[in-house]
Amino acid sequence: MSSQAQEQDEGPGGARRYRREDVAAAAGVKVRNLRYYQERGLLPPPRREGRIAWYSDDHLTRLRLISDLLGRGYTVNGIGELLAAWEQGGGLSQLLGLEREMTRDWVREEPVTMTRAELRELFGPAATAEDTRRAAEAGYVRVEGDLVTYPNRRLLEATVALVRQGVPLGEILDAGDFLQIQAAALADRFVGLFRRHVIGPDGLERLSATRLDQISAAVAALRPVAGEVVAAEFARAMARRVEAEVAELLRTEQ
Repeated sequence: MSSQAQEQDEGPGGARRYRREDVAAAAGVKVRNLRYYQERGLLPPPRREGRIAWYSDDHLTRLRLISDLLGRGYTVNGIGELLAAWEQGGGLSQLLGLEREMTRDWVREEPVTMTRAELRELFGPAATAEDTRRAAEAGYVRVEGDLVTYPNRRLLEATVALVRQGVPLGEILDAGDFLQIQAAALADRFVGLFRRHVIGPDGLERLSATRLDQISAAVAALRPVAGEVVAAEFARAMARRVEAEVAELLRTEQ
């Protein structure tokens, strides 16, 4: 995205804003659904500047909520009644705020973009076209014409360090596949614990505005420590495994 396009995405005060096509894409809905949701009272109208309709993060959050409710079997009329009930009870703003709180800032990445020639220079003959294809499928890189973007600088630096130590890139990708599976299973486990013991069996529909605020605060408190817990346990496991490996090597040398 050009710098001009990025500037157009910020409204007064630096607030994020979206054109119709962009907010629809971010929410995973069709553009024509926006007008339909507005006509049915599910979505507030956008803010207009001349001929341009600008949508906000609040619109995006509500669109995601509507999609989630549709996916869970609610009808459009049922969603309208549910939103109206939340608004009358004062809980809609808390619910939308909770959705934002629960989904933001889990991933903080510093992207790195380079040309294909720079990529070849960085990895040398260790990187093949098949490796690039696998990395793109796994979400480690994005390839757009002659440009290759690594969404996460730290993962790029770790990969380069391993390659320069002689580890084949294909085996690094194998380890990445394994790590993604394990990370998904771990995330499922912890989200399930949070759902059962923090949110409770009634879900979000019957919770009061006060309870929604409490859950939002719990998410905010847990987010910064979640990664630290996993990193600490991995460090402990690595320490035990490396110690055992060193002991085995010493026995082999005797």
